[in-house]
Amino acid sequence: MQTSDASASTTTLGAQLREYKQNFIQRVDPARVAVMETATAALRATGIEQQALNVGDLVPPLSMPDALGRTVDLHELWQQGPLVVVFYRGGWCPYCNLELRAWQHELDSLAQLGATLVAISPQTPDTSLSTAEKNELRFPVLSDSQLEAAKAFGVGFDMPAELVKLYSGIGHDLPVINGNGQWYLPIPATYVIGVEGRILFAHLDADYRERAEPAVVMACLRQTAA
Repeated sequence: MQTSDASASTTTLGAQLREYKQNFIQRVDPARVAVMETATAALRATGIEQQALNVGDLVPPLSMPDALGRTVDLHELWQQGPLVVVFYRGGWCPYCNLELRAWQHELDSLAQLGATLVAISPQTPDTSLSTAEKNELRFPVLSDSQLEAAKAFGVGFDMPAELVKLYSGIGHDLPVINGNGQWYLPIPATYVIGVEGRILFAHLDADYRERAEPAVVMACLRQTAA
């Protein structure tokens, strides 16, 4: 399913995600859905959401390349004003593409609040560039191919064998896409980091179909600026 820019600007991200999820369940082999549901439940049971960095925690200085290979230092960004960090799985994930496009619509509002947005995935810079071009993004998409950011934030996990088999079978060769030889992904996570590197807002979910609503994050930023 493709969501047009016009409809995306007037429909909440949550509504778009639910619509895609419903259509997916209706058209995909139930056995495939069951594997993914089971894996999601098992991941949640590990406690990854509670173990990851959360509100009040300090983020260590991190740097990684953008889609053009230029090094971006996160601490330099949050020293200039609030920094919104979105962890996404990759451009192959339709839920991620919906999320990225939803954030594209918030860029002007972010700028008015003096905030910056970056999106981070384990993809290589070249693959990140393809994601940015496909979604016509005007904010940095950073490459965490070495997995330093995912591990520092505590949002990364090794994929179980059943998911590796499933993803391999549908052509998502993540060790190649991410250029690191690993079946490793971040859970969807959205953070707001303050000027001292302390987390002001956090939304984490082991379910890859759930994302922070941009409007909620924007409300946090407005309250911070007040």
